[in-house]
Amino acid sequence: MEKRKRVMARSIKLGHCVCDPRKPCPCPIFKAKKVCTCAGERVPATQPDNPVRLTEHVRSAGCASKIGQKDLHAVLARLPVVKDPRILVGMATADDAGVFRLASGVTVIQTVDVFTPCVDDPHMFGRIAACNALSDVYAMGGTPITALSIIGFPIESLPHAVMAEILRGGMEALGEANVVLLGGHSINDEEIKFGLAVTGIVGESAVVTNAGAGPGDALILTKPLGTGIVALAGQLGKASPESITAAAAAMSSLNKAASEIMVRHHATACTDVTGFGFLGHLCRLAIESGVTAEVWFDQLPLLPGVMDYVARGMFSGANERNSEYSAGRTRFGDGVTEMMKAVLFDAQTSGGLLMAIPAGAAEAALRDLHAAGVRDAAIVGAIGEKSNGAIRVLPKTSGKSGRTTGKNLKQEEPMTRKEKETPCCSHGAASADGAVEKFQDFLSTAMAPGALDVVTKELLAIALGLAVHCVPCSRIHIEKAKKIGIGKAEIEEAAALAIAFSGCRAFMLWNELKQESEDG
Repeated sequence: MEKRKRVMARSIKLGHCVCDPRKPCPCPIFKAKKVCTCAGERVPATQPDNPVRLTEHVRSAGCASKIGQKDLHAVLARLPVVKDPRILVGMATADDAGVFRLASGVTVIQTVDVFTPCVDDPHMFGRIAACNALSDVYAMGGTPITALSIIGFPIESLPHAVMAEILRGGMEALGEANVVLLGGHSINDEEIKFGLAVTGIVGESAVVTNAGAGPGDALILTKPLGTGIVALAGQLGKASPESITAAAAAMSSLNKAASEIMVRHHATACTDVTGFGFLGHLCRLAIESGVTAEVWFDQLPLLPGVMDYVARGMFSGANERNSEYSAGRTRFGDGVTEMMKAVLFDAQTSGGLLMAIPAGAAEAALRDLHAAGVRDAAIVGAIGEKSNGAIRVLPKTSGKSGRTTGKNLKQEEPMTRKEKETPCCSHGAASADGAVEKFQDFLSTAMAPGALDVVTKELLAIALGLAVHCVPCSRIHIEKAKKIGIGKAEIEEAAALAIAFSGCRAFMLWNELKQESEDG
């Protein structure tokens, strides 16, 4: 009591709590529970019939608490570029983890991941956080070996046992992965956070990055989507026991088996699906690989109840942040609803691996995943043509044969029949011997993918059409570029090249067609 009086007297004299200058003295905890935490007093332990609900102590649950991709990239762009010949995978490609060559034949993977509770049970939260952190190493095709824990916890207001259970849950998952916990760091924090810094090993030639996917590859996702939606529904007290149980089971399972199978079937690229949502992580893979990815919504594995929660508006602000980054590179096909988009932008916690597998190996990889207990794994799309990184989302599976691998993905036609018949440079010409038709056939062949991919050729066509002042050519290729997912910035750069080489006439034509394209 004497210590309390001494500390509170000093706080009152200063006009605020000496432990937290944002609060007055007496503080809300003292008024509610007659406990002065600054004097070393502790809130009485919660009774078994009134357990602590972790999600009540955070604003955003799980990986929804992460900073959005758009803001994160804006910050990282201000930092100096780190250059070192030993860096095999660094910050530049925004991959899941860093890869560093320590010495000849010794390559390490390093990552760190920390987030807020997505479930109420402390032990389960600890386990999920560990699985989530380990997943970054698995996504690179590596083997995690050691870890350091990082925890933020309101030690003055919640029981010690709760923090102990979080750490115990993390250690349990590490044990299953044969990873050694070497120590860690703790912070007295009002909002609960937990995660791990993990070190792994990998053969230098065996690293799987987000930059190797190629046309024809199948896209396989190994865990169901919707963990962020279910977590929010749980915070609101509106999630069913079935949804909560299924989400916890998915989040608390290791991606170890999936990673081993991925490596065995020679995956060309991989990323794990976490806080930036399915489309956010796929978008990065598409950009770094220089391809267009096609997604079939009807093939995506979903947690039970997810579409019902979305229909009732239960998806977090993380959706808006995630859409700011990836929506601009995504074309949504007819029939893709706003509810579907909410699932695709949903921030995942300890999600599955999203891997690109050569088409010929995809079905075998899927069988091996199911046999290894990765029951929700599914082929959810495929990699299409080379591009600057774009995504097409269709409501249903592409191709005629139903559920298929990447070999059935229909590539963009270089020029449709309608486009062949549209007057272009040969407009107004006529010939009895079919010279116009032959010339148009030549145009079709010239625009077909070859040593240059279709995206590069469309950008060249825009520049050349403007440069020679061919209005029909320019109009056709600007619209075609938009249809295949080429971004506004890329089209404008192609136009800038035309203007640089052709001058005022190209500039005036571009301004006219640009306004026409935007109005249309």
